[in-house]
Amino acid sequence: MNTGSLGVVAAPSSPTLLTIGRHTYDLSQRTLIMGILNITPDSFADGGQFFEPQAAIEHAQAMVAAGADIIDVGGESTRPYATPVPLEEELQRVIPIIATLRAHSDAPISIDTYKAAIARQALSAGANLVNDISAMRFDPDMAALVAEAQVPVILMHMQGTPQNMQVKPQYQNLIGEIKQFFQERLDFALAHGISRHQIILDPGIGFGKTWKHNLEIIQRLDEFQELGCPILLGTSRKAFIGKILDLPAAERDIGTLATIAIGVLRGAQLIRTHNVLWGHQVIAMVEAILHSYPR
Repeated sequence: MNTGSLGVVAAPSSPTLLTIGRHTYDLSQRTLIMGILNITPDSFADGGQFFEPQAAIEHAQAMVAAGADIIDVGGESTRPYATPVPLEEELQRVIPIIATLRAHSDAPISIDTYKAAIARQALSAGANLVNDISAMRFDPDMAALVAEAQVPVILMHMQGTPQNMQVKPQYQNLIGEIKQFFQERLDFALAHGISRHQIILDPGIGFGKTWKHNLEIIQRLDEFQELGCPILLGTSRKAFIGKILDLPAAERDIGTLATIAIGVLRGAQLIRTHNVLWGHQVIAMVEAILHSYPR
């Protein structure tokens, strides 16, 4: 496949196989869907909706049935200006959910945390992947844990912290600076014994970016493929969609689908989303079109 007028990109030159738990995926054949499970009272899009354990378990099972390949469990909101959650409280939120999910399903589970202590207990409870919004910068113990556990890790770009990231974010060269950040974090990970095939990169839509920055990242997403790692795109219900469409978070799913379609065209190999059913259908259609007539 060539790049063409739509910017459709060929599979990256890096290895296309990704192993998560008992599952090995060929990322050259299809895009993986990560369903979002927020065990929080204050997440921007669904805060409190799945805070009760039974509701969380039922929602996770529904997402798997709808086509989720991975369930991403988080116990602390990282929306702009969010207040950090104490360690013990975060553990109480996520560990029982992960343990219950693992007892009833072999679907891969991701723990969305930047704290090594949370990640360690989550992995012991049955999680298979670490999703770290800090790219292993906030906790000095995270890299050693990931290397020891030999699990995949998502390294996300963020300018600043959740408390200040949306205070006038600025870049001289948006894509170049994110690529430089990724290269530095890749070098750090490799130096700490983490294999390249374990690493997934997330450009961090909405984390220290203006709405125009977010649009540029999606448009130029294929440029990150030269780093040799799978790319995850997480746009679901985010503020830039609301900015463009003038809609609250609960009404941004259709706008999200547009970003998913373009993201897959631009080479995203994992999509993180709230509405798994709709995301799955859009990805299936995009992939059917792309695979119908190789260019």
